[in-house]
Amino acid sequence: MDRTKDNLKALGRETEYLNTYSPEVLETFENKHLENDYWVQFNCPEFTSLCPITGQPDFAEIKIMYIPEYRMVESKSLKLYLFSFRNNGDFHEDCVNIIMKDLVKLMDPKYIEVIGLFTPRGGISIYPYANYGRPGTKYEKMAEQRMLNHKVI
Repeated sequence: MDRTKDNLKALGRETEYLNTYSPEVLETFENKHLENDYWVQFNCPEFTSLCPITGQPDFAEIKIMYIPEYRMVESKSLKLYLFSFRNNGDFHEDCVNIIMKDLVKLMDPKYIEVIGLFTPRGGISIYPYANYGRPGTKYEKMAEQRMLNHKVI
């Protein structure tokens, strides 16, 4: 019997939107396909955060791609987590690295990458990219190769 829904707090319940950075809202569920390597991709086209200097809003599409092992991030909790950046003051590069590190800590994936496609401010777009491959595995080598060959999307 699948007991996944019994362990999740956000999915299927009234939504409370938090106003400050809140990694504690992230939830996981069990990967039922341990024998397979496969990609999971999330696109968040309405990501917002604040410039830590001016307080002006920054807008981006955040793309998260990962290869799971035992745990996977639950999508509603991910939405609430990303929403929690809304009133948080971080540079674009910080947002992308914080998201990646929080998801590595949460899931311990085989591989993960996070891209931020931030809209122009002052005529300049910023597209930070961060990735992680589990140390000592082929995924560490994959992370190195993808970083060295990274191209703007």
